[in-house]
Amino acid sequence: MKRLTLALGMAVLGLAGGAQASSFIGTTDAIGGSLVNSIEGTSDATSSIGNDKVVLDARDDAASFVASDGVTRGVQLEAALQHIREQLPELQATDMQLAEAILAL
Repeated sequence: MKRLTLALGMAVLGLAGGAQASSFIGTTDAIGGSLVNSIEGTSDATSSIGNDKVVLDARDDAASFVASDGVTRGVQLEAALQHIREQLPELQATDMQLAEAILAL
């Protein structure tokens, strides 16, 4: 009886862990996707920000920025953030959201 209870308990914990991971991945994908879509969708007059060299060159800096929780701010990321805000003045996004969107490209 103890083995059955233990097996059921382990199965429930395994399923709960999988559900949490799926939820996190789904949320991350949804946030990243919506930011990328809003960046690309609102830049009709100019070339797509997602294909912009200034933005693509900032990926390493964006990774450092996200990993350091906003502490490490590289020159290429700063240039990309400024560039995005100049191209899309109506976009209301934090530096962290933009950095995550750059990583999602």
